[in-house]
Amino acid sequence: MVLSAFSTPGRFWRGNLHTHSTLSDGCLEPAEVCRRYKAEGYDFLALTDHFIGAYDYPLADTKPFRDDGFTTLLGAELHSGAMENGELWHILAVGLPEGFAAPNAPGFHPVDDQETGPELAARARDAGAFVAIAHPHWSGLSLADARSIKAAHAVEIYNHGCAIGCDREGGGHVLDLLLSEGRDMTLIATDDAHFTEPDHFGGWVMVKAEANTPELLLQALKQGDFYSSQGPEIRNVTLTSDTIEIESTAASTMILQGHGQAATAIHGASMTRGQIPLHRFRNSPWLRVTVVDAAGKRAWTNPFRL
Repeated sequence: MVLSAFSTPGRFWRGNLHTHSTLSDGCLEPAEVCRRYKAEGYDFLALTDHFIGAYDYPLADTKPFRDDGFTTLLGAELHSGAMENGELWHILAVGLPEGFAAPNAPGFHPVDDQETGPELAARARDAGAFVAIAHPHWSGLSLADARSIKAAHAVEIYNHGCAIGCDREGGGHVLDLLLSEGRDMTLIATDDAHFTEPDHFGGWVMVKAEANTPELLLQALKQGDFYSSQGPEIRNVTLTSDTIEIESTAASTMILQGHGQAATAIHGASMTRGQIPLHRFRNSPWLRVTVVDAAGKRAWTNPFRL
């Protein structure tokens, strides 16, 4: 079996799914944010400003910045209701329709009579969005919080802004616990760029689609036909009856992770192929692969089930 991201027709397109501009708390105008991502070789971008009343509920119209080599997905970072720690939910929604109804979210603090985070996430998914749990570590997300977002397609496994700004980058622990409870979820690496610090061009998704169009990219995201990266490229992942075979750009470590304590790593110099036996994973209902290069940059496959 070859993972769908590597077997489905098309090619990989590089994109960032979490970005801010002067429409909320970023420091660059939307046009300049799009220009910079395009100049850095990205194929697409989702500008996801904070969808709150303090910023007049912006849903950035980035359609004018599309061209033959670069496209955009409409989206926002949604907020409403309190998590278990009493702080406001942050939910990433990419592929929102224009005119998506605003919640009662005047600012960055919960207020009475708001939609809950799970309700808002469900409404976004029902409207056609790809929904992700944003920066679980930064948010102080509890497992109960994570369980409650039934509408989420994905969890941010890496958030570059949170890595740079407060060393709270990850969501792998939350993701793995949800997977072990039977949830089918993917993982994304993002920037969460505001351009107020070096929080940009550090994490992205590589989406497999036959064309670089918003419709096909969104469809591929929902289907899980992508991988995420800080730098390494994953070229192929093949599952046989007793091994997993990985092909990538030069790597120093290849890791297979599964339920509980199940994990196996292989190490080497400039590896482009690796093979990991599956005997330790016989009782694991899910697996995922991490590739690490000599600089410590990682790439991740989406989870898959045996």
